[in-house]
Amino acid sequence: MFLQQLINGISLGSLYGLVAIGYTMVYGILRLINFAHGDVLMVGCYFTFYAMLIFSLPWWLSFLVALFLTALLGIAIESWRLFTRT
Repeated sequence: MFLQQLINGISLGSLYGLVAIGYTMVYGILRLINFAHGDVLMVGCYFTFYAMLIFSLPWWLSFLVALFLTALLGIAIESWRLFTRT
């Protein structure tokens, strides 16, 4: 039980660290905090959840599907931002 909680804490802490690094990089370059990182992360989690729930995919395959779909979402957001720039 202790080992499982230790692994859970390390993985969650790593996720928090990655989000913090993203915020730091954006703020350091633009001097503007962009909260879209959390929104895209949340959508990626929903992709994983629904891939496991609705399509009954194994967890590792649903993570790969969510990774691919979230990358496409990020590309679409960036393309839309560049396309609509005035």
